[in-house]
Amino acid sequence: MSYHHFTTFERGRIQELLSLGYSHREIAQKLQRHRSSIDREISRNTISTGYDGERAQSAYETRHKHSKPRGKCTDNLVAVITDKLLATWSPEQIANTVTSGIVSFKTIYNWLYSGALPAITVRNLRQKGKRRKAETRGKFSMGTPISERPKDVKSRTTFGHWELDSMVSSRGKSKGCFATFVERKSRLYTAFKIPDRTAASMQMAITMLYNMLPKGAFKTGTTDRGKEFAYCTAIQEQLGLTLYFADAYSSWQRGSNENSNGLLREFYPKKTNLALVSQEELTHNLFLINSRPRKCLGWKFPIQVFLHELAHLT
Repeated sequence: MSYHHFTTFERGRIQELLSLGYSHREIAQKLQRHRSSIDREISRNTISTGYDGERAQSAYETRHKHSKPRGKCTDNLVAVITDKLLATWSPEQIANTVTSGIVSFKTIYNWLYSGALPAITVRNLRQKGKRRKAETRGKFSMGTPISERPKDVKSRTTFGHWELDSMVSSRGKSKGCFATFVERKSRLYTAFKIPDRTAASMQMAITMLYNMLPKGAFKTGTTDRGKEFAYCTAIQEQLGLTLYFADAYSSWQRGSNENSNGLLREFYPKKTNLALVSQEELTHNLFLINSRPRKCLGWKFPIQVFLHELAHLT
């Protein structure tokens, strides 16, 4: 879905739909717009009496008149950059791919701060995750230690080796959580909703992922010793894969999963009740994450590398 500015008609339509009680999500679907664009448009142009489409159009025209820069910042380039920022790309990811050789990531930041990207504000930029609090969940001692993991798995030279973890709702919010998985070579990140953080729920999620993938795409898993992985012996016997367990207080040994969970937290902050998130919404946000170019992959997309590896399984 490419970005273009709201028209006078669209702003009038937003005002009409809001007066009829439509939600932001429903309005976005009717206008075929990004939900974030609708949220921003309404937030920016709501006064004490509500959203005013006519006032919003007048404010846009004033901004556009005074902020349009000269030189490289063409309408087409603004549209491309805006589209990618709305798709949760960072300025660095944009500058090293779609605008490579045209504008640098510093220029994109300058345009953003100067108002040259009228549909974007600094708040749209992705935020780095906060430091995680110390774990309080129970641990167990069985399982194969990470020191026995083969060198080709550690070096990410072979495909089909995953890092596993879980993401929880705020304490006291609900038991709902996500089971999260990262393929180490491609950095492909996926997740499933599970009802709670029990070993049975995690076993169900691991089995689900294993059954979704072709043979050879899920050979090993690396995780911590949280009690949700206590059924490791049964999982290994049932699926024929090996699970390796990181050392205590060594989250860096599962760095890809820790980093990817941080990316997902940008969509679902700590106070989110994950039980209320639909699998459809979760899948959409995972697609956005996997469709961003990654520096560690030579600016390729995780989904691109993952599909290439699947096509070459023997």
